[in-house]
Amino acid sequence: MNVHFHPRRTFLSQASGLAAGLVASGLPWPASAQPAPDQLSILCTGPAGSIPDIVARRVAEQLTGRHTRNVLVDNRPGAAGQIAVNALKAAPADGSVVLLAQGAIATVYPYLYARLAYDPALDLRPVSLAGEMTLGLAVGPAVPQTVTNVQELVTWMRRNPRLANVGSPGTGTVPHLLEAMLFHAEGLPWQHVMYAGGPPALVDLMGGQIAALVLPEGLLRQHRAAGRLRVLATSGARRSAYLPDVPSLAEQGYRDLIVREWFAFFMPGRTPPAVVENTSQVLRAALAQPQLVAAYAEFGMQAASSTPAELAARISAEQRDWEPVIRGNSIRAD
Repeated sequence: MNVHFHPRRTFLSQASGLAAGLVASGLPWPASAQPAPDQLSILCTGPAGSIPDIVARRVAEQLTGRHTRNVLVDNRPGAAGQIAVNALKAAPADGSVVLLAQGAIATVYPYLYARLAYDPALDLRPVSLAGEMTLGLAVGPAVPQTVTNVQELVTWMRRNPRLANVGSPGTGTVPHLLEAMLFHAEGLPWQHVMYAGGPPALVDLMGGQIAALVLPEGLLRQHRAAGRLRVLATSGARRSAYLPDVPSLAEQGYRDLIVREWFAFFMPGRTPPAVVENTSQVLRAALAQPQLVAAYAEFGMQAASSTPAELAARISAEQRDWEPVIRGNSIRAD
């Protein structure tokens, strides 16, 4: 089947430029118009060591002692982030709990799942972007060393259908959707293997239990340098600054598969607007700190922030992008 993804490049370019400007400006810590909670809990959709966990902990370091006395990162992995979302839905709407999640929980899941335990429009209040990154397609020792690019991987998978198992950090995540678009477009008989986050999927990739895996490139770089895996392609419009010797999917003939993963903060849908705006200002100041920007770069990430309204607009735009891809090609998670 033919699968195409045409991102709204103009909107996303403007949003990315705005985010970069906010970060580069070095926003000062705001004088809070709302009382700070004694403890802030950051619900996280990924397990320890995952990209959401890394983002949550780096932001927590900046907030501790500035916004509140203590910040707790509460990892709730599983069900492609929905466990953490449901925890947010039940959390108090007083500014003491935020969710750090992949954008897919708001942009993709409404079309991917026949039933969701939450309504993104009612139960998730956008607060701020948190970071953006490019994805990488990696293979491990289950794939012969002679496979050096995507077309060679496709040929190998077609000849070895029983070995064509591809992992992802969860059904319905953007890495999973990129895999589906790529391999379905090639008509491959591949098997999707779902994991509760990126780290356990990486262990099985490097151990030869699965053949390939799509993850944020920041999780792949160290293991690639150590020779434990190979990265065959990245998902940006051009080569990644972090993996400049790896050609993009677009360079290898997949010009429609330009996808970037992003993460954002959300609060319960019942949260008063003034609390949301105050929290957004605090998070944007944290995301603008040079130490955080540098820490993100170590993992192949770009720091990004936004106002609640800007994040809501981005969600709406990407919903319009993903809906025809998912529905038009019968990609379902149920």
